[in-house]
Amino acid sequence: MESEDMRKRFMENFTEEKYDKFVEMINDELPTPVGFRLAETPLFLTNEIRERLSHAGDQIIDFILRPDFKQLTEKAIPDKWRCANENDHPNIVTMDFGLWKDKTDKIVPRLIELQGFPSLHALSAFQEDAYRTAYDIPDNWTIYFTDFDKTRYLNLFKEIIIGSHHPDEVILMDIKPHEQHTAVDFYLTQKYLDIPIVDLKDLKQEGRKLFYEHEGQRKLIKRIYNRLIFDEVVDDPNIFKDNVDLRQDLDVEWINHPNWFYRISKFLLPILKGDCILKTYYLNEILDMIPDDLENYVLKPLFSFGGTGIVIDVTKKDIEKIKDPENWILESKIEYEPAFQNDDNAMVKAEIRLVYFWPDRDKRPILTTNCTRLSTGKMINAQLNKNERWVGGTISFIQS
Repeated sequence: MESEDMRKRFMENFTEEKYDKFVEMINDELPTPVGFRLAETPLFLTNEIRERLSHAGDQIIDFILRPDFKQLTEKAIPDKWRCANENDHPNIVTMDFGLWKDKTDKIVPRLIELQGFPSLHALSAFQEDAYRTAYDIPDNWTIYFTDFDKTRYLNLFKEIIIGSHHPDEVILMDIKPHEQHTAVDFYLTQKYLDIPIVDLKDLKQEGRKLFYEHEGQRKLIKRIYNRLIFDEVVDDPNIFKDNVDLRQDLDVEWINHPNWFYRISKFLLPILKGDCILKTYYLNEILDMIPDDLENYVLKPLFSFGGTGIVIDVTKKDIEKIKDPENWILESKIEYEPAFQNDDNAMVKAEIRLVYFWPDRDKRPILTTNCTRLSTGKMINAQLNKNERWVGGTISFIQS
């Protein structure tokens, strides 16, 4: 999975002082410290694993490119959250892969989740610089795929998010954005792209047009870089009564349009095909034939994000408690192959997120970079690892 030479080199030269320097480099760019744990180490993937990940991602992209994709995923969008003016395709697609050892002892990727929603795009670019500086990582190792480097990556990122607009006509929007644990990525996006961070509650509407205020001036919004997940505000019935109703016909462009959060999601897992796909069922379709070996499955809500709601050790009682089985899946569980052994002699597991940008001018999404999460527990979630070492959010380096 990893380059043995690079892992050995890293562990032999690691010090807590270097890690503190790494974290400090990131926090120095922020008004408040990062809201989740940053891992002590990146991964150093072998060329073989890089190629297997890329191939697995290609299989899923091929499915998304099917001419009947929208028809297949139409019922994924809840009526209460459907938004007007959906575009032809998402501009950002991400896929989360776990790595496990198959029957032939070959380490292979298996799709865990996928999202038609942004990730930590700015943080990844900054993390590479911080890891490289703190740990003196050789120049022939990079986090970028497809012959990208940081400059080309950020140029494409700018094209995806800003397009032909002026930066002050594009907003990064969320509910209470400065309180989100992903705020680190918001601030670094603002650093790289010079776009404002705007709270949903601060949007103003006149007719079909939206505005925000900056230093006493009213600014027209032409594009929204959307970081709001509707599923996270489902408990607030007045969210679109007390604020601008984003579901209506508005004269704005979306990156990504909110409907893509539902179309490209865990909703796809039961209908995707390929070597990298785990056996997955819509829960409402198997209530009369629940598998006897539930210990080999994970129970997941369709549209949660960041690991919320997932049941790792599933029992029939857990399933009986579900009141909306149409919004849940039962997914085969895999035993993650450890990526490395840390200095506490614990085995560390990894989940690797491939990040695709899809410019409007291109027929196919472009694999650009990755986000990676490390864990020593049952779940891989940076929010659950705050008090442990050698776990949390990171990136994977590959040889250039």
